[in-house]
Amino acid sequence: MDTVTTIEDALLTRRSCRAFLPTPVPRAQVERLLSLAARSASNSNCQPWQVHVLTGAAKRALTADLLRAHDAERRAEAGEFDYQPRADQWPEPFRARRRRFGESLYRDTLGIAVDDTTGRRGHHRRNYDFFGAPVGIILTVSRAPLQGALVDAGLFLQALMLAARGAGLHTCAQASLIDFHPVLRRHLAIADDHVVVCGLALGHADEGHRLSAHRTTRESVASFAAFYDSASYDSGVAPGADSA
Repeated sequence: MDTVTTIEDALLTRRSCRAFLPTPVPRAQVERLLSLAARSASNSNCQPWQVHVLTGAAKRALTADLLRAHDAERRAEAGEFDYQPRADQWPEPFRARRRRFGESLYRDTLGIAVDDTTGRRGHHRRNYDFFGAPVGIILTVSRAPLQGALVDAGLFLQALMLAARGAGLHTCAQASLIDFHPVLRRHLAIADDHVVVCGLALGHADEGHRLSAHRTTRESVASFAAFYDSASYDSGVAPGADSA
């Protein structure tokens, strides 16, 4: 088992795993990971999250229903919150980054051409079986402090994914499940005052699958961080400003 021993190792080896082995993950281990994730910060310690864990027959039943809805194109008319813009409405630089991700996943790793709609749809369909993971998780948060609760959910999710790496497991966060939130509500006891944030696949990575080689890049610190220190304060010049 490829356990990691430091937070740095967990961050460097965490990835969106899209091919899992059927090897079961004991319930006690899942509960331990959730208890670690629950140490996450939240606004005024409100802890607005709820977690629904599916394995075995319960997961198979949900997967079958999700696949039927997907194949019949019965997506919800509207999401429970505004997660992302339509494909043609992404501004730069996010449009280019999204395009590069799609090319690296579909074309370079899977060998699926840009115009191969059937191939792309077939891979996307695997989301609804949690990419073969033995554990499927649905994360929800309260509608009451929604904007803040979504931030809290992100903190919880990241903590859970890093805790999983510490245990030698892999994960994949899945926003695609939002499209079928009515199906999720038929199978899970999701409170009316909660919204579905995302799904999460959890298990042991299938390192023999070609998807195990897929990696994404990250922007440099210089591209997104501005540093304010004594020198910039004393000079009266804002970081990045033209001092000429």
